[in-house]
Amino acid sequence: MHIIKVDAIDSTNTFLRDLNREKQLTDMVCVVARKQLAGKGQMGTTWQSSPGENLTCSVFMPVKEILLTDQFYVSIATSLAVYDVLGNLMVPRLSIKWPNDILSDRQKLCGILIENVVKNGRMMGAIIGVGLNINQKEFDNLPQAGSLKQIMGQNFNIEEILHSLMASLEKRFDELKISNFKKLKEAYEAVLFRKNKPSTFLNIKGESFVGIIKAISNDGKLQVLIEDEVISDFDLKEIKLLY
Repeated sequence: MHIIKVDAIDSTNTFLRDLNREKQLTDMVCVVARKQLAGKGQMGTTWQSSPGENLTCSVFMPVKEILLTDQFYVSIATSLAVYDVLGNLMVPRLSIKWPNDILSDRQKLCGILIENVVKNGRMMGAIIGVGLNINQKEFDNLPQAGSLKQIMGQNFNIEEILHSLMASLEKRFDELKISNFKKLKEAYEAVLFRKNKPSTFLNIKGESFVGIIKAISNDGKLQVLIEDEVISDFDLKEIKLLY
């Protein structure tokens, strides 16, 4: 595994995407930044992180034998890899908030942004951006954000967590085979935030409704039980789970 360390960078995902375009990466590569100037989040949001206090990195993971229709399993494997790392640190009340935020109770510890690398209609790899809040104590106008230090009351070694994450990603991606899909999906659903609990959602029109998360579909849509005992599938742009 190759780790590239930079002091300041616009976006580790963009850096790695450009590197892959230039070198056609085939092995696991990580770029980690002390400071991200324009870190990306889901749906075009930005990621807020104090320099040197958190883990902001992107990892190129080679992917083989995964069809584009099965790409959500890359998100499942990644989410479980981060979940495993935090579980080993004994972080309490961990869960995965669909599709791939990692929470402790209701506080968001980690955001993940995945960009698939596709060539000739086949997946060749994934660029996985990870923003993990470690030693930051305050977050401006982000009431749901939390860090390991806030929750655990101690400083953590960012370098050690980085290496744990790399090992965990490698392990989970080794399991990324069609024969393991059922097992991976079950592991993901077992720790899904608000599963089987009445929750409030916003639909694409901004209207609120109550439903119960039951599962995810094979293509990664959230399956929600709504009125009249109907289970509806929603993709990321169609629904927002309110805390």
